Amino acid sequence: MLARARARLRRIDPAQAAAESTSGALLIDIRPAAQRADEGEIPGALVIERNVLEWRLDPTSDARLPVATGDDLRVIVFCSEGYTSSLAAAALQELGLRYATDVVGGYQAWRAAGLPTTPGSPAPAG
Repeated sequence: MLARARARLRRIDPAQAAAESTSGALLIDIRPAAQRADEGEIPGALVIERNVLEWRLDPTSDARLPVATGDDLRVIVFCSEGYTSSLAAAALQELGLRYATDVVGGYQAWRAAGLPTTPGSPAPAG
């Protein structure tokens, strides 16, 4: 399943993701709150947890976010290590977001590349 998902993506490295974000691409962090709290966050990334990703980014959904303006939206998905994000980006492409992709190595690779991060916010008590 992962190999099939990745075969349709043009995965990018963290430096490419950072550069594209300055040109209007959306960085989407799909990690759960507890993971973001533990690992840290990417400044400016939009947090949309995996379980609601499609509803929030589908331009035809009543539950879409205001940024979900059309099929030509460039979305770059992050998870912790780049596995779940590949599946998520492929799902977004199935919705019609043809420019969706993910980052090889995920948040861990972003941090290892020395790109900006902030400490994670405390996870909500649950």
